[in-house]
Amino acid sequence: MLINSVNSEFWIGWKLFDALSDTNSWIALCVVCSPAFCPPASASRLLALRAARKGKRTFATSENKVLTDTYKKLADEIAKADQRNLEKLFYETFPEAAENPSAADVQTMKTAFTAIYTAASEAFEKNPASVGKGMKRFAQIANRVVAESSSNQAPVKVAVTGATGNIGYALLFRIASGAMFGETTPVQLHLLDLPAAQNALKGVVMELQDGAYPLLRGVSTFDDPVKAFVDIDAALLVGAKPRTKGMERGDLLMGNAEIFSVQGKALNQSAKKSVKVAVVGNPANTNAMIAQRNAPSISPDNFTAMTRLDHNRALAQLSLKTGCHVSEVSQFAIWGNHSPTMYPSLAHATIKGRPATEVVDNDWVVKSFIPDVQQRGAAIINARGASSAASAASALVDHMRDWVHGTAGEWTSVGVISKGEYGVTAGLNFSYPIVHTEGKSQVVQNLPIDAFSAERLEATHKELLAERDAVAKMLPK
Repeated sequence: MLINSVNSEFWIGWKLFDALSDTNSWIALCVVCSPAFCPPASASRLLALRAARKGKRTFATSENKVLTDTYKKLADEIAKADQRNLEKLFYETFPEAAENPSAADVQTMKTAFTAIYTAASEAFEKNPASVGKGMKRFAQIANRVVAESSSNQAPVKVAVTGATGNIGYALLFRIASGAMFGETTPVQLHLLDLPAAQNALKGVVMELQDGAYPLLRGVSTFDDPVKAFVDIDAALLVGAKPRTKGMERGDLLMGNAEIFSVQGKALNQSAKKSVKVAVVGNPANTNAMIAQRNAPSISPDNFTAMTRLDHNRALAQLSLKTGCHVSEVSQFAIWGNHSPTMYPSLAHATIKGRPATEVVDNDWVVKSFIPDVQQRGAAIINARGASSAASAASALVDHMRDWVHGTAGEWTSVGVISKGEYGVTAGLNFSYPIVHTEGKSQVVQNLPIDAFSAERLEATHKELLAERDAVAKMLPK
């Protein structure tokens, strides 16, 4: 990069200080240079404090009170802000940031933008002209920062298995657009599929090229997982053996156990040890466990199974039932296996801040909500003659984006390798309520489990134990 992290903070801090003249920009500068947004020793903060001491700008007592009061409100507001909405607004305001990605500089700008936008909304609600002037000036500065920054950021290397399948096809273009890893993060795709699918894979590559995605820094195709996984940062294991007519579940389990044991060994041999692995191919939880057990040099924490599709389906059902927006449901989680035994739990959920159990009646939960979420995949197959593809791809985007960028304290649902939480056998891949922070996943701890929930958890736990036993010979000791 031409401008490193500290220097870019200094540069942006100076330009904000020097070029922005209206009061709302000063509020934003005070916030951007505060300990809540920059490290205590950051150059921009020290610069602002030094300049203020020299009297470069002074305020009347009343104005200082506005600054103080606004900062207090802003600290709380930013802490609970929906980062996805703020990011969307940022890129609508500064499209050049997406076109000329430079992670350190753009991240600093995003912090400044968030501060300016929120501070302006709080302090200048009655003076739209002032807000508009400040935002326009900041846009000019922000765009110049991006234009002058390096676009040589190393791409995230992403392997996608089953790339010619319906889910893979729906997924790839969203990865290339920046939806998964961020609108400023370049990506390089490693597409893996069977030898018989290589010609179709060429067509997928042509379409990706024709999309002219600014963030797409290359596409490679493979039929060998050892080669496909070389130095990758993320592995999206979408491909799996489908269940065909007359196939017993045990045959399906063993067929996929062979696939995922091979892929686990390939990850162990070729991928970065920090690789993030998301398994979608069913049975996802057991496949994730198999891959993890065959990759002993990679942390078990790096292996996940996707239950975000079930999570999203449940949010949609609650929205349809209550009229709330999906974003107004909190502390909801899918527990257990990605199968008809999964437990979509409302025990700790809230809807518009109220306990969900007070908003919807228990009879609907037991007779409609739980079975509808459990059987949603089958219902889609019956309706369209094919399994979920676009919604599954969208859920995987959500799964990875939250894992990489964090959930800001909100719960999501992820199948992770159990450490014995809530009495689940250690080593199984089990879906829990999860909070992501700085690329790490944490199971929400010490939740009270009522008798109804305990019964449901035990049923899905037993199913996962049975699946583990059925593939035991594929699990290294």
